[in-house]
Formats: sequence, C-alpha cells, structure tokens
Amino acid sequence: MGRVWYEAALSIKRPLPLFQLGFRPFYALAAIFASVAVIVWLSAFAGFSGTGVYLQSVNWHSHEMLFGFSVAVITGFLLTAVRNWTGLPTPTGPALAALAGLWLLARVLIITGPGPLAAVVDVLFLPTLAVAVAIPILRSKNTRNYKVIAVLLALATCHGVFHLASQGVLPAWLSRATVFASIDILIILLAIVAGRVVPAFTKNAMPASNPRSERWVEVVVFLSMILLVVTTLISGVWMPISSLLAGLLLVVAAGHALRLALWDPLRTLHQPLLWMMPAAYSWIAFAFVLRALAVTHVVAPSAWIHAVTMGAISSFMIAMMMRSSLGHTGRDLVASRSDMAVFVFVQLAAIVRITGSIAAGESYRYWVAASGLIWCLAFLLFALRYLPMLGRSRVDD
Repeated sequence: MGRVWYEAALSIKRPLPLFQLGFRPFYALAAIFASVAVIVWLSAFAGFSGTGVYLQSVNWHSHEMLFGFSVAVITGFLLTAVRNWTGLPTPTGPALAALAGLWLLARVLIITGPGPLAAVVDVLFLPTLAVAVAIPILRSKNTRNYKVIAVLLALATCHGVFHLASQGVLPAWLSRATVFASIDILIILLAIVAGRVVPAFTKNAMPASNPRSERWVEVVVFLSMILLVVTTLISGVWMPISSLLAGLLLVVAAGHALRLALWDPLRTLHQPLLWMMPAAYSWIAFAFVLRALAVTHVVAPSAWIHAVTMGAISSFMIAMMMRSSLGHTGRDLVASRSDMAVFVFVQLAAIVRITGSIAAGESYRYWVAASGLIWCLAFLLFALRYLPMLGRSRVDD
C-alpha cells in the first residue's frame, strides 16, 4: 500500500506526458476538434442535423472555430512559449488538466446547453489563460511580452460581449461585430508571434540570410490593425464610407506584405518547416485585399473571411503546431511527407472555399462540402502522426 501512495505522489511531481507541457493536450484537442466540428457543421449546412441547443448554424460554426479550435492552439502555444520566454513555469499536471477540462466542458455545454451556463463556462476560459501566462510574464518583468497579455484580454472582452449579445443582454449586432473583431485580434497575435519566430528561425537556419524589421512598418501594421478592430466594433452604430474602409484595408494588406518581404522568406524555400510559416503569413495580405473588395461589393464577404481564417490563421497554426511538437518532443525539425500533405491540404481547403465563394454560383454548397472534407483530412493526418508523440515522453529523456 505504501508503494502505491509513493508512486501516486511521484506521478503528481512528474505529470503524465500528456500534461507535462501546454502544447501536448491542447494541440491534441485542437486537432481532434478541428475535424469533428467541421463534420458537424457540414451536416448542419446540408440540413441533416442541428448544431446544438445554444448557438445555431453559422453562429456556432464561427464561434467554435475561433473560440474553440483557434483558442486551443493559442493556449498550447502560449503555455509552452511563455515558459521559454520567461524561464518560469506555466501550468502542468493537474492544473493543466483542469484547464483542458474547462475548455472541453465549454465545447460540450455550447451544444447541450443550458445557454447561460454554457456562456459562463466558455467566457471563463480566456481570462484563466490570461492569468496563467501573465503570472510568469509579470514576475519575470518580461516587458516585451506585456502585449501578449493585452491581446488575450482584448480577445476575452470580445468573447464576453459576444455571449452577452447572444443572450440578448446587448444588441444582437454585437455578436457579429465581435466575431469579426476577434478575427482581427487573432491576426494581431499571429503577427506578434510571427514577427518574433519567423526572422529568428530563418537567421538561425541560414546565417547568410538577412531578415529584418523596420520600425515604421511595424507601426503602420499594428496601428492600422488596431484601428480596424475599433472600426469593426462600432460598425453597428457607425460605419465609415466604403472607399475609406477599403483604403484602410489596403494599407493593412500592404503593411503585412512589406513586413513579410523584409523577413527574407525566399531563403527558406528548401526547408519546408521554415517556409510553411512565411507561406501562411502571405495569406494575410491576400485576405485583406479580398476584404477591401468585399467592402466595395466586388466579392462576397465569405471569401475574405475564409482567406484569413482558413488561409492565414489555420495555416500558420498548423505549421507552428508541427514545428513545436517536433522540437518539444526531442525530434529532428524535419518535415515528413505526411507533414507536407497536411500543410498542402489546408492550403487546398482554403483555396476551394474561397473559389466557391467567388465563382461557384449554384454549385456553392458542393465547394463548401469539398473544402470541409479536405480540411478534415488535413487534421486527421495531423492527428494520426502527432497524437502518439503528444502522449509520450520526449525521445531524448
């Protein structure tokens, strides 16, 4: 009996591999959920089923891909990266398991209801994550990463407003506005992370490269993005002239394109795990050009929405998930054929979805279905390759 208690105590000190670092459970949950949620959405889109008790149809789809899938990936990345940035611990073991359980409970309640309970549980997650990463950042006086805390709190605020609008406490238009604002906030976070890792990875792998940043470009990119968030949030009471908004969107697109060019991305072409991230980032400029065209009624809004969510956000996330999973499990940073297939399928899913929005006409639903199935295939392949890694100890332990 004494040995049993001793081994139990050791398991608390040395958590199960799945709960040793934040990327492990949250990348696993994100990969599984990415496929399941899209299958549910395709079924609802085809009229075969509903999406649950609380959020319905497009509201459920947009909410769950942003605050379910994307937030899971963000959580896994930040809980792992902040540990490296600060040298201080982030939740592991039971605390990490509880955080994963909170995320999972929210996903279940969003489907089963009751709505008020689902909203409360779901809203709790992002502030909890913000506290988990803020403690080591503030204790280490890691001022460079204070912006990460600010972005998480902004995202948490939008999420809270979304649920209040969905519950009828606030005007209904705010639910749509906060979804779009949250997409832009995710792009801000992606841009912060990309600006840190892409030039560093490029320089480390290829000393002859010259990735750099220009302060004025950084100012233009982030100020224009912040202005866009504010404009989106007040869209229900005031909307700028479409030509002015289109101009702002083109400034955003040009800023991101120039920022990417300064990182010397062509140097990475012979290393897939390196070029995947610049390739994903390039979607941002394209997406905001599409958004400017949508504002002027040239293309459907769903074109830019999926260019930025499937093309930019999801592509960057899957590239980072693969690289960090390999690195933090002690494996070589070399893309396998399966990794290449996963990334290519995500690109193809985005291209098919955008094409369907722009040119499909009466066959639109078939393009949506094809895109969703390709997306599911990508994440199923990721899960088959990476779930065993995520649940086992590092190979060099």
